[in-house]
Amino acid sequence: MLIENPKGNYRFLKGRNPFSSGAVADAGFQIVHAAFEKLPPLDVGLVLIEEHLHTIGRPMNALSGVELRIPRAFSLEEFKQFNQGYVQRLAKWDIHVGDLNPVARTNVAVAVNPVPEPSVFGFSYTVPASQRRATWIISGAPEVKVIGSQRTVVAPGDVSQDGLQQKIRQVLDSLNVLLEEVGATWADATAIGVYTVHDIYPYFEALFREVPAANVRGITWHYARPPIDDTEFEVDVRRVFQELIVPT
Repeated sequence: MLIENPKGNYRFLKGRNPFSSGAVADAGFQIVHAAFEKLPPLDVGLVLIEEHLHTIGRPMNALSGVELRIPRAFSLEEFKQFNQGYVQRLAKWDIHVGDLNPVARTNVAVAVNPVPEPSVFGFSYTVPASQRRATWIISGAPEVKVIGSQRTVVAPGDVSQDGLQQKIRQVLDSLNVLLEEVGATWADATAIGVYTVHDIYPYFEALFREVPAANVRGITWHYARPPIDDTEFEVDVRRVFQELIVPT
């Protein structure tokens, strides 16, 4: 269910801490997506986000999404430790809603020329808007089923054609649920990001048939790994009408 975040002017989907599963701008507002020209280290990037929002007259609560790059895929325990520091940084901005972090996130490890330390690729935030077109973002989803506290990787360690098909199917199924929860469909998307180091060319036709927006706008394939080392395939998706490149 969508949870109200009135200070941020958006609603969000409860996710697995430390991030939400997605965000939808409130009426009278829209989500803007921004990417940095060059990737600043995490601490510097968060300062730049704060400065950017201050410059345009938006509160920190308007932050609805963050995209990170890490040097390598982490073990599950390393990922948990990394997230503790990330949450502490966001907590300083007092943007939590109760004990929930409303900010969506994609966090991946670039496979070639990786960043030397955790860095910020981009971010999303709300601004006032006159149009009534819905805007939203969905966090990166890997091939993982989560039931309660139980986390299960689909086709673990299997990167054969059959294994990758199972993984892609799980990711699309997960995103179908999230899209339905924000009141959207694949046809509404303006950007689709795929994150994997495996050859997905054999699956493009099936993806294009199931994801109508891909036929019009294509798919951006990032040669990168999901953040946890037991997963191989991740996708995020958004619908925005402003895309910025922020100089660093």
